[in-house]
Amino acid sequence: MSEMAERPSRPINILLVNEFKLIGNVIGAALEDEPDIHVVGCVTNPEDALKIVQENVIDVALVSTRLSDLGALKLTSAITEMAPDTKVLALGLTEEKKRVLRYVEAGATGYILKDDSLEELIETVRAAQDGKVFVSPKIAAAMMERLSDLAHLFSGVENSVTDASGLTSRELEVLGLIGKGLTNQEIAEQLVIEIGTVKNHVHSILEKLNVGSRGEAAAYLAFIKK
Repeated sequence: MSEMAERPSRPINILLVNEFKLIGNVIGAALEDEPDIHVVGCVTNPEDALKIVQENVIDVALVSTRLSDLGALKLTSAITEMAPDTKVLALGLTEEKKRVLRYVEAGATGYILKDDSLEELIETVRAAQDGKVFVSPKIAAAMMERLSDLAHLFSGVENSVTDASGLTSRELEVLGLIGKGLTNQEIAEQLVIEIGTVKNHVHSILEKLNVGSRGEAAAYLAFIKK
C-alpha cells in the first residue's frame, strides 16, 4: 500500500508492440487491471508504434522481440531517439548474453524473458518506470564487460585521432570498428543503424582523414596507434 501511495497520481502509460494482436490484447487487458497502469495502445508493427510514441507520452514500451531481431532492434533504437524518457523493455527474450546485449546497446532499459510470469512482467514495468533494472548476474557481468570494451575502443580511437579534427563521436566509433575489420553490414548491426547511415559515416571519415578507402583509414588508425 505504501509503495502505491508513493507513486505519482498519473498511471504508467504503456505501449504494447506485439506481432500477434491477440497476445498483445491479452497482455494489455491484464495490465489494465492494475490501478497504476494505463495501456495507451497495442499495435502490431513499428510504424504504428512510432506514431503513438510521437503523439503521446509513453512511459514504458513493451517491444516483442518476435517482430524479428532487426525490426525490434530498429524500433527500440527509434523509440529511444524519438522519446529519450520512454523506457523500452524487450519482451520475450531468452537469457542469451549476445542477444540481450544487442537490445541494451539499441537503448532498451531491460528485458522480460519468455518464461517470465505476468506478475514478473508487471514488476519489471514498475521497476523500469522507477529507473531500476532487473538483470541476472550473468547478464550484468556481460554488460559490464561490453561497456568496458566500448570505453576502451572509443578512448583508444579518440586519443589516436586528436589531429583528425571534425570527427564526430559516432564517426570515431565507426572508425574504430573499421579498424577491427568489420564490414559495413557488421557495423550497422553492431551500432543498430541503417547500412546507408554507415556508408555516409564512412564517406565522411574518408574525407576528413583525406584518404581514399576504408583500408587506408584502417591503416591510418593502426599507424597512429603505434
